[in-house]
Amino acid sequence: MSPETPAGAATAASAPWSIRLRDAVVRYPNGVVGLKKISLDIEAGEMVSIVGLSGSGKSSLIRTINGLVPLSSGTLEVGGHRMDLARGRELRRLRGQIGMIFQGFNLAGRTTVLNNVLVGRLAHTSVPRTLVGAYRQRDRQLAFEALDRVGMLERVYHRAAHLSGGQQQRVAIARALAQEPGIVLADEPVASLDPPTAHAVMGDLRRINRELGITVLVNLHLLDLARGYGTRLIGLRAGEIVYDGPAATATDADFERIYGRPIGDQDLLGGTTAGSVQGGDQDLLGGTTASDAGAPAGTPA
Repeated sequence: MSPETPAGAATAASAPWSIRLRDAVVRYPNGVVGLKKISLDIEAGEMVSIVGLSGSGKSSLIRTINGLVPLSSGTLEVGGHRMDLARGRELRRLRGQIGMIFQGFNLAGRTTVLNNVLVGRLAHTSVPRTLVGAYRQRDRQLAFEALDRVGMLERVYHRAAHLSGGQQQRVAIARALAQEPGIVLADEPVASLDPPTAHAVMGDLRRINRELGITVLVNLHLLDLARGYGTRLIGLRAGEIVYDGPAATATDADFERIYGRPIGDQDLLGGTTAGSVQGGDQDLLGGTTASDAGAPAGTPA
């Protein structure tokens, strides 16, 4: 652990944000409708699994909440702010408090893990400091604490390109935490990971939600992950909400209604169960997984 980081440090976070959508429509320039008059309330501090097949509107919903995709009509309130009306500097400010985690990690492979996590401080850092990399001591402290929370502190000075896939996703989570977000949005964050590592990453997201109180929304297409880690499940089909209820009690019949077809093996991840991760498997939750250990650069661990 870095001498700058006290043992057991908890990454600071802003107050968790709620989300309010009213009659939200997203229509792309090519005429495709991503969301069809969705109305939705997500309370501050919820852990929500969003499920649906490709084209169901999952990514449209996540990217709309983050301001990456504008609403065609309707309203969007995030953390008490009208995201649909925000423009320019105000939009950038709001997005600076919304952590995004992508399937593809989006790390700069040639630089260090620390520098990748410090990217999360860009919205809170002046342009001159950013240009010369002169981050404040508090920014560096937040980065160390975020890496410690996801079990990656010992690799703080490693190049990101030398990490396994699972390790890179943990760095991406740390980057989001360094923003001190009110919301964390994850768009298929485990789609390229093997089952044990996928469970570990989902366990990290669940602990962030429980321990820091941050509102977390995760796009998934695997029903065992959706049931095992979310407290609430929202099912999308063709841009509409077809299920909204407790995740743990969602049945296979509910998923068949969401997917519009019978459930098959391709809809289950398998591997380590959610219960065993919840039970305190420290290797999976905080340290190096069996898949990560000794994995060569670029392996999808």
